[in-house]
Amino acid sequence: MAVPAQKLEATAARLDGMSLPVGGKWATEAREAALARVREMGLPARRDEYWKYTRPDTLTQADAPAAATFETGEAPLFDSFDRLKVVFVDGVFDPEQSDDLSGENLTIERFADVAAKDIHWAKELYGVLETNGQNPVERPLAALNTAFATDGIVIHATGKVSRPVNLIYRHKSETSDAILHHVIKLDEGAELTVMENGPAAARFNKSMEVDVADTAAFHHVRAQGRDHERRAVTHIFGRLGTESTFKSFTLTVNGRLTRNEAVLELTGDDAVAHVAGACLGDGDFHHDDTVFVTHDAVNCESRQVFKKVLRNGATGVFQGKILVQPGAQKTDGYQISQSLLLDEDSQFLAKPELEIYADDVACSHGSTSGAIDEDALFYLRARGVPKNIATDLLVLSFVAEAVDEIEDEALREEIITRLEGWLERHR
Repeated sequence: MAVPAQKLEATAARLDGMSLPVGGKWATEAREAALARVREMGLPARRDEYWKYTRPDTLTQADAPAAATFETGEAPLFDSFDRLKVVFVDGVFDPEQSDDLSGENLTIERFADVAAKDIHWAKELYGVLETNGQNPVERPLAALNTAFATDGIVIHATGKVSRPVNLIYRHKSETSDAILHHVIKLDEGAELTVMENGPAAARFNKSMEVDVADTAAFHHVRAQGRDHERRAVTHIFGRLGTESTFKSFTLTVNGRLTRNEAVLELTGDDAVAHVAGACLGDGDFHHDDTVFVTHDAVNCESRQVFKKVLRNGATGVFQGKILVQPGAQKTDGYQISQSLLLDEDSQFLAKPELEIYADDVACSHGSTSGAIDEDALFYLRARGVPKNIATDLLVLSFVAEAVDEIEDEALREEIITRLEGWLERHR
Protein backbone atom coordinates (compact mmCIF):
# COMPACT_ATOMS: atom_id res chain seq x y z
CA MET A 1 0.00 0.00 0.00
CA ALA A 2 1.40 3.35 -1.07
CA VAL A 3 2.24 5.84 1.65
CA PRO A 4 0.34 9.14 1.24
CA ALA A 5 2.46 11.97 -0.12
CA GLN A 6 1.54 14.21 2.83
CA LYS A 7 2.88 11.60 5.24
CA LEU A 8 6.13 11.23 3.30
CA GLU A 9 6.56 15.01 3.28
CA ALA A 10 6.07 15.18 7.05
CA THR A 11 8.61 12.37 7.50
CA ALA A 12 11.14 14.17 5.30
CA ALA A 13 10.65 17.34 7.34
CA ARG A 14 11.38 15.44 10.58
CA LEU A 15 14.47 13.77 9.14
CA ASP A 16 15.80 16.97 7.62
CA GLY A 17 18.79 18.06 9.65
CA MET A 18 19.14 14.69 11.42
CA SER A 19 22.24 12.65 10.66
CA LEU A 20 23.03 9.06 11.50
CA PRO A 21 25.51 8.67 14.38
CA VAL A 22 28.98 7.46 13.46
CA GLY A 23 29.77 3.92 14.64
CA GLY A 24 31.26 0.56 13.81
CA LYS A 25 30.29 -1.44 10.73
CA TRP A 26 27.48 -3.48 12.33
CA ALA A 27 25.94 -0.45 14.08
CA THR A 28 26.10 1.63 10.92
CA GLU A 29 24.41 -1.12 8.90
CA ALA A 30 21.65 -1.49 11.51
CA ARG A 31 21.08 2.27 11.59
CA GLU A 32 20.98 2.57 7.81
CA ALA A 33 18.47 -0.29 7.59
CA ALA A 34 16.32 1.34 10.27
CA LEU A 35 16.40 4.69 8.46
CA ALA A 36 15.28 2.93 5.29
CA ARG A 37 12.33 1.45 7.24
CA VAL A 38 11.36 4.90 8.48
CA ARG A 39 11.42 6.35 4.98
CA GLU A 40 9.42 3.43 3.62
CA MET A 41 6.74 3.46 6.36
CA GLY A 42 6.58 7.16 7.03
CA LEU A 43 6.21 8.50 10.55
CA PRO A 44 2.83 7.89 12.22
CA ALA A 45 -0.17 10.08 11.42
CA ARG A 46 -3.64 10.30 12.93
CA ARG A 47 -5.16 8.31 10.06
CA ASP A 48 -3.03 5.26 10.91
CA GLU A 49 -5.12 2.51 12.49
CA TYR A 50 -3.00 2.19 15.62
CA TRP A 51 -2.75 5.95 16.10
CA LYS A 52 -6.39 6.92 15.71
CA TYR A 53 -6.80 7.43 19.47
CA THR A 54 -3.51 9.28 20.03
CA ARG A 55 -2.23 12.35 18.20
CA PRO A 56 1.42 11.71 17.23
CA ASP A 57 2.13 15.30 16.12
CA THR A 58 4.29 16.36 19.07
CA LEU A 59 6.21 13.08 18.88
CA THR A 60 7.07 13.52 15.21
CA GLN A 61 7.55 17.28 14.78
CA ALA A 62 11.06 18.57 14.23
CA ASP A 63 11.53 20.32 17.57
CA ALA A 64 10.59 19.01 20.99
CA PRO A 65 7.87 21.02 22.75
CA ALA A 66 9.22 22.70 25.87
CA ALA A 67 8.58 20.96 29.19
CA ALA A 68 9.25 22.56 32.54
CA THR A 69 10.85 20.56 35.33
CA PHE A 70 9.06 20.07 38.64
CA GLU A 71 9.92 18.84 42.11
CA THR A 72 7.52 16.83 44.27
CA GLY A 73 9.52 16.94 47.49
CA GLU A 74 9.52 13.16 47.68
CA ALA A 75 12.67 11.08 47.96
CA PRO A 76 13.69 9.55 44.59
CA LEU A 77 11.96 6.30 43.80
CA PHE A 78 13.82 3.07 44.67
CA ASP A 79 16.31 4.96 46.87
CA SER A 80 15.79 2.48 49.69
CA PHE A 81 16.86 -0.47 47.53
CA ASP A 82 20.32 -1.93 47.14
CA ARG A 83 20.70 -1.54 43.39
CA LEU A 84 23.19 -0.71 40.68
CA LYS A 85 22.47 2.84 39.47
CA VAL A 86 22.86 3.87 35.84
CA VAL A 87 22.05 7.55 35.38
CA PHE A 88 21.16 9.47 32.22
CA VAL A 89 20.71 13.25 32.16
CA ASP A 90 18.62 14.51 29.24
CA GLY A 91 19.44 11.29 27.42
CA VAL A 92 23.20 11.28 28.03
CA PHE A 93 24.96 8.77 30.27
CA ASP A 94 26.40 10.39 33.40
CA PRO A 95 29.32 8.31 34.76
CA GLU A 96 29.81 10.53 37.82
CA GLN A 97 26.27 9.93 39.12
CA SER A 98 26.29 6.25 38.10
CA ASP A 99 27.71 3.31 39.99
CA ASP A 100 30.57 1.17 38.76
CA LEU A 101 29.14 -0.79 35.85
CA SER A 102 30.10 -4.25 37.05
CA GLY A 103 28.51 -7.00 39.06
CA GLU A 104 28.33 -10.72 39.65
CA ASN A 105 26.99 -12.59 36.59
CA LEU A 106 26.59 -9.24 34.90
CA THR A 107 28.29 -7.17 32.21
CA ILE A 108 27.09 -3.62 31.56
CA GLU A 109 28.43 -1.34 28.84
CA ARG A 110 27.46 2.05 27.52
CA PHE A 111 25.79 1.76 24.12
CA ALA A 112 27.77 4.69 22.73
CA ASP A 113 30.98 2.70 23.39
CA VAL A 114 29.56 -0.59 22.10
CA ALA A 115 28.30 0.96 18.86
CA ALA A 116 31.79 2.24 18.07
CA LYS A 117 33.22 -1.31 18.01
CA ASP A 118 33.49 -3.40 14.88
CA ILE A 119 32.65 -6.66 16.70
CA HIS A 120 30.21 -7.11 19.58
CA TRP A 121 27.47 -9.57 20.56
CA ALA A 122 24.93 -6.71 20.49
CA LYS A 123 25.00 -7.07 16.70
CA GLU A 124 22.76 -10.14 17.15
CA LEU A 125 20.04 -8.06 18.83
CA TYR A 126 20.34 -4.35 18.03
CA GLY A 127 17.43 -3.52 15.74
CA VAL A 128 16.69 -7.21 15.21
CA LEU A 129 13.77 -7.55 17.63
CA GLU A 130 12.54 -4.12 16.58
CA THR A 131 12.54 -5.27 12.95
CA ASN A 132 10.59 -8.41 13.88
CA GLY A 133 8.09 -6.24 15.73
CA GLN A 134 7.26 -4.23 12.58
CA ASN A 135 5.10 -7.07 11.28
CA PRO A 136 2.11 -7.12 11.11
CA VAL A 137 1.89 -3.62 12.71
CA GLU A 138 4.30 -0.91 11.65
CA ARG A 139 6.10 0.94 14.47
CA PRO A 140 8.00 3.75 12.73
CA LEU A 141 8.98 5.61 15.92
CA ALA A 142 10.80 2.48 17.06
CA ALA A 143 12.67 2.35 13.75
CA LEU A 144 13.49 6.06 14.16
CA ASN A 145 14.95 5.19 17.55
CA THR A 146 17.14 2.41 16.14
CA ALA A 147 18.42 4.77 13.44
CA PHE A 148 19.29 7.75 15.61
CA ALA A 149 19.86 6.55 19.19
CA THR A 150 23.30 7.65 20.35
CA ASP A 151 23.24 6.36 23.93
CA GLY A 152 21.75 3.72 26.17
CA ILE A 153 22.97 0.66 28.01
CA VAL A 154 23.92 -2.86 26.94
CA ILE A 155 23.42 -5.60 29.55
CA HIS A 156 24.49 -9.24 29.46
CA ALA A 157 23.32 -11.45 32.33
CA THR A 158 25.06 -14.83 32.53
CA GLY A 159 23.47 -16.07 35.78
CA LYS A 160 21.26 -14.92 38.62
CA VAL A 161 21.92 -11.22 39.32
CA SER A 162 21.22 -10.40 42.96
CA ARG A 163 21.18 -6.59 42.68
CA PRO A 164 18.59 -4.91 40.45
CA VAL A 165 19.84 -2.56 37.75
CA ASN A 166 18.20 0.84 38.15
CA LEU A 167 18.07 3.06 35.05
CA ILE A 168 17.52 6.62 36.29
CA TYR A 169 16.45 9.32 33.83
CA ARG A 170 16.97 12.92 34.93
CA HIS A 171 15.49 15.91 33.14
CA LYS A 172 17.40 19.22 33.27
CA SER A 173 16.82 21.11 30.02
CA GLU A 174 13.30 22.30 29.19
CA THR A 175 13.89 21.59 25.48
CA SER A 176 15.79 18.30 25.69
CA ASP A 177 14.97 15.71 23.03
CA ALA A 178 16.37 12.33 24.11
CA ILE A 179 16.62 9.09 22.16
CA LEU A 180 17.89 6.07 24.13
CA HIS A 181 18.21 2.43 23.12
CA HIS A 182 18.90 -0.41 25.55
CA VAL A 183 19.88 -3.97 24.62
CA ILE A 184 19.51 -6.73 27.22
CA LYS A 185 20.52 -10.37 26.84
CA LEU A 186 19.85 -13.08 29.41
CA ASP A 187 21.68 -16.38 28.99
CA GLU A 188 20.08 -19.72 29.79
CA GLY A 189 19.02 -19.86 33.45
CA ALA A 190 19.90 -16.21 34.14
CA GLU A 191 17.70 -13.89 36.19
CA LEU A 192 17.69 -10.09 36.13
CA THR A 193 15.55 -7.25 37.49
CA VAL A 194 15.62 -3.86 35.78
CA MET A 195 14.01 -0.80 37.35
CA GLU A 196 13.42 2.49 35.53
CA ASN A 197 12.35 5.86 36.88
CA GLY A 198 12.55 9.55 36.12
CA PRO A 199 11.08 12.03 33.61
CA ALA A 200 14.06 11.72 31.21
CA ALA A 201 13.54 14.73 28.91
CA ALA A 202 11.06 17.19 27.46
CA ARG A 203 10.52 14.62 24.70
CA PHE A 204 11.69 11.05 25.15
CA ASN A 205 11.94 8.21 22.63
CA LYS A 206 13.20 5.00 24.21
CA SER A 207 13.47 1.43 22.98
CA MET A 208 14.49 -1.68 24.89
CA GLU A 209 15.24 -5.01 23.20
CA VAL A 210 15.25 -7.98 25.57
CA ASP A 211 16.28 -11.51 24.62
CA VAL A 212 15.32 -14.03 27.33
CA ALA A 213 16.96 -17.42 26.75
CA ASP A 214 15.61 -20.80 27.89
CA THR A 215 14.69 -20.98 31.62
CA ALA A 216 15.81 -17.36 32.15
CA ALA A 217 13.69 -14.76 33.98
CA PHE A 218 13.44 -11.02 33.31
CA HIS A 219 11.62 -8.70 35.72
CA HIS A 220 10.93 -5.08 34.83
CA VAL A 221 9.39 -2.36 37.02
CA ARG A 222 9.08 1.14 35.64
CA ALA A 223 7.72 4.44 37.00
CA GLN A 224 6.98 7.43 34.79
CA GLY A 225 6.11 10.69 36.49
CA ARG A 226 7.10 14.01 38.05
CA ASP A 227 7.32 16.43 35.10
CA HIS A 228 3.79 16.79 33.79
CA GLU A 229 4.60 18.68 30.57
CA ARG A 230 6.88 15.95 29.22
CA ARG A 231 6.04 13.74 26.23
CA ALA A 232 7.28 10.19 25.73
CA VAL A 233 7.04 7.20 23.45
CA THR A 234 8.61 3.95 24.64
CA HIS A 235 8.95 0.47 23.15
CA ILE A 236 9.83 -2.87 24.72
CA PHE A 237 10.57 -5.72 22.34
CA GLY A 238 10.92 -9.11 24.00
CA ARG A 239 11.77 -12.59 22.72
CA LEU A 240 11.17 -15.53 25.07
CA GLY A 241 12.77 -18.97 24.94
CA THR A 242 11.61 -22.29 26.41
CA GLU A 243 10.38 -22.12 30.02
CA SER A 244 11.44 -18.48 30.25
CA THR A 245 9.68 -15.67 32.13
CA PHE A 246 9.12 -12.03 31.22
CA LYS A 247 7.25 -9.74 33.63
CA SER A 248 6.88 -5.99 33.16
CA PHE A 249 4.94 -3.41 35.17
CA THR A 250 4.64 0.33 34.50
CA LEU A 251 3.26 3.04 36.77
CA THR A 252 2.46 6.41 35.18
CA VAL A 253 1.19 9.34 37.26
CA ASN A 254 2.04 12.44 35.20
CA GLY A 255 2.87 13.43 31.64
CA ARG A 256 1.00 15.35 28.99
CA LEU A 257 1.44 12.54 26.45
CA THR A 258 2.76 9.03 27.05
CA ARG A 259 2.61 6.07 24.69
CA ASN A 260 4.06 2.77 25.88
CA GLU A 261 4.31 -0.10 23.40
CA ALA A 262 5.17 -3.70 24.31
CA VAL A 263 5.78 -6.28 21.58
CA LEU A 264 6.50 -9.80 22.82
CA GLU A 265 7.24 -13.05 20.97
CA LEU A 266 6.86 -16.35 22.84
CA THR A 267 9.05 -18.60 20.73
CA GLY A 268 9.81 -21.41 23.21
CA ASP A 269 7.41 -23.89 24.81
CA ASP A 270 6.12 -23.20 28.36
CA ALA A 271 7.12 -19.52 28.30
CA VAL A 272 5.35 -16.97 30.50
CA ALA A 273 4.85 -13.28 29.62
CA HIS A 274 3.04 -10.79 31.85
CA VAL A 275 2.65 -7.10 30.94
CA ALA A 276 0.81 -4.81 33.34
CA GLY A 277 0.32 -1.14 34.01
CA ALA A 278 -1.48 1.35 36.20
CA CYS A 279 -1.90 5.04 35.47
CA LEU A 280 -3.47 7.97 37.33
CA GLY A 281 -4.30 10.93 35.14
CA ASP A 282 -5.48 14.39 36.09
CA GLY A 283 -6.38 17.13 33.60
CA ASP A 284 -4.29 17.55 30.43
CA PHE A 285 -3.14 13.93 30.45
CA HIS A 286 -3.14 11.40 27.61
CA HIS A 287 -1.87 7.88 28.26
CA ASP A 288 -1.71 5.11 25.66
CA ASP A 289 -0.77 1.46 26.25
CA THR A 290 -0.38 -0.54 23.03
CA VAL A 291 0.51 -4.22 23.45
CA PHE A 292 1.03 -7.02 20.93
CA VAL A 293 1.75 -10.56 22.20
CA THR A 294 2.47 -13.38 19.74
CA HIS A 295 2.20 -17.01 20.87
CA ASP A 296 4.34 -19.16 18.59
CA ALA A 297 5.02 -22.17 20.83
CA VAL A 298 3.16 -24.77 22.87
CA ASN A 299 1.72 -24.34 26.40
CA CYS A 300 2.63 -20.68 26.85
CA GLU A 301 0.94 -18.16 29.13
CA SER A 302 0.43 -14.43 28.67
CA ARG A 303 -1.35 -11.81 30.77
CA GLN A 304 -2.14 -8.20 29.96
CA VAL A 305 -3.54 -6.30 32.95
CA PHE A 306 -4.06 -2.53 32.64
CA LYS A 307 -5.91 -0.17 34.98
CA LYS A 308 -6.39 3.57 34.40
CA VAL A 309 -7.82 6.14 36.82
CA LEU A 310 -8.84 9.35 35.04
CA ARG A 311 -10.32 12.70 36.03
CA ASN A 312 -10.63 16.36 35.02
CA GLY A 313 -10.70 15.54 31.31
CA ALA A 314 -7.84 13.02 31.24
CA THR A 315 -7.74 10.42 28.44
CA GLY A 316 -6.67 6.79 28.61
CA VAL A 317 -6.09 4.44 25.67
CA PHE A 318 -5.55 0.70 25.55
CA GLN A 319 -4.83 -1.30 22.39
CA GLY A 320 -4.00 -4.91 23.13
CA LYS A 321 -3.73 -7.95 20.92
CA ILE A 322 -3.08 -11.64 21.45
CA LEU A 323 -2.02 -13.48 18.28
CA VAL A 324 -1.95 -17.29 18.48
CA GLN A 325 -0.03 -18.79 15.58
CA PRO A 326 -0.85 -22.20 14.05
CA GLY A 327 0.60 -24.95 16.22
CA ALA A 328 0.66 -22.84 19.39
CA GLN A 329 -1.61 -25.30 21.20
CA LYS A 330 -2.39 -25.13 24.94
CA THR A 331 -2.05 -21.34 24.84
CA ASP A 332 -3.39 -19.50 27.89
CA GLY A 333 -3.94 -15.84 27.01
CA TYR A 334 -5.62 -13.34 29.32
CA GLN A 335 -6.24 -9.66 28.69
CA ILE A 336 -8.11 -7.12 30.82
CA SER A 337 -8.24 -3.32 30.49
CA GLN A 338 -10.35 -1.24 32.84
CA SER A 339 -10.82 2.42 33.62
CA LEU A 340 -12.17 4.27 36.62
CA LEU A 341 -13.61 7.60 35.49
CA LEU A 342 -13.87 10.04 38.38
CA ASP A 343 -15.89 12.60 36.40
CA GLU A 344 -17.90 12.91 33.19
CA ASP A 345 -15.17 14.81 31.33
CA SER A 346 -12.61 11.99 31.16
CA GLN A 347 -12.62 9.20 28.61
CA PHE A 348 -11.21 5.73 28.05
CA LEU A 349 -10.72 4.32 24.56
CA ALA A 350 -10.10 0.60 24.21
CA LYS A 351 -9.40 -1.78 21.35
CA PRO A 352 -8.90 -5.36 22.63
CA GLU A 353 -8.17 -8.01 20.00
CA LEU A 354 -7.77 -11.77 19.72
CA GLU A 355 -6.52 -13.52 16.58
CA ILE A 356 -6.34 -17.30 16.98
CA TYR A 357 -5.15 -19.97 14.54
CA ALA A 358 -4.95 -22.93 16.95
CA ASP A 359 -7.90 -24.91 18.30
CA ASP A 360 -6.74 -26.00 21.78
CA VAL A 361 -6.44 -22.65 23.55
CA ALA A 362 -7.93 -20.68 26.44
CA CYS A 363 -7.95 -16.99 25.53
CA SER A 364 -10.09 -14.17 26.89
CA HIS A 365 -10.26 -10.41 26.86
CA GLY A 366 -12.41 -7.83 28.54
CA SER A 367 -12.65 -4.07 28.85
CA THR A 368 -14.82 -1.97 31.16
CA SER A 369 -15.26 1.65 32.20
CA GLY A 370 -17.09 2.89 35.23
CA ALA A 371 -17.38 5.34 38.08
CA ILE A 372 -16.63 4.92 41.79
CA ASP A 373 -18.88 2.30 43.39
CA GLU A 374 -21.36 4.46 45.31
CA ASP A 375 -22.32 1.59 47.64
CA ALA A 376 -18.70 1.00 48.58
CA LEU A 377 -18.17 4.74 49.06
CA PHE A 378 -21.26 4.97 51.28
CA TYR A 379 -20.08 1.97 53.31
CA LEU A 380 -16.73 3.63 54.05
CA ARG A 381 -18.22 7.05 54.80
CA ALA A 382 -20.80 5.49 57.12
CA ARG A 383 -17.89 4.21 59.19
CA GLY A 384 -16.37 7.64 59.59
CA VAL A 385 -13.93 7.67 56.67
CA PRO A 386 -13.78 11.14 55.01
CA LYS A 387 -14.90 11.18 51.38
CA ASN A 388 -11.46 12.02 49.90
CA ILE A 389 -9.73 9.26 51.83
CA ALA A 390 -12.51 6.79 51.03
CA THR A 391 -12.15 7.61 47.33
CA ASP A 392 -8.39 7.06 47.54
CA LEU A 393 -8.90 3.66 49.15
CA LEU A 394 -11.27 2.60 46.39
CA VAL A 395 -8.81 3.81 43.75
CA LEU A 396 -6.01 1.76 45.31
CA SER A 397 -8.29 -1.26 45.42
CA PHE A 398 -9.11 -0.76 41.74
CA VAL A 399 -5.48 -0.74 40.56
CA ALA A 400 -4.45 -3.58 42.90
CA GLU A 401 -4.78 -6.31 40.25
CA ALA A 402 -2.20 -4.58 38.06
CA VAL A 403 0.19 -3.80 40.93
CA ASP A 404 -0.01 -7.43 42.09
CA GLU A 405 1.73 -8.41 38.85
CA ILE A 406 4.98 -7.15 40.44
CA GLU A 407 6.62 -10.29 41.79
CA ASP A 408 8.88 -8.64 44.37
CA GLU A 409 6.92 -7.71 47.50
CA ALA A 410 9.20 -4.81 48.43
CA LEU A 411 8.81 -3.28 44.98
CA ARG A 412 5.04 -3.68 45.22
CA GLU A 413 5.03 -1.80 48.51
CA GLU A 414 7.19 0.96 47.03
CA ILE A 415 4.77 1.43 44.14
CA ILE A 416 1.74 1.48 46.45
CA THR A 417 3.42 4.10 48.64
CA ARG A 418 4.01 6.32 45.61
CA LEU A 419 0.41 5.88 44.50
CA GLU A 420 -0.78 6.92 47.93
CA GLY A 421 1.45 10.01 47.83
CA TRP A 422 0.15 11.05 44.41
CA LEU A 423 -3.46 10.63 45.48
CA GLU A 424 -2.86 12.68 48.62
CA ARG A 425 -1.28 15.54 46.64
CA HIS A 426 -4.17 15.57 44.15
CA ARG A 427 -7.09 15.48 46.55
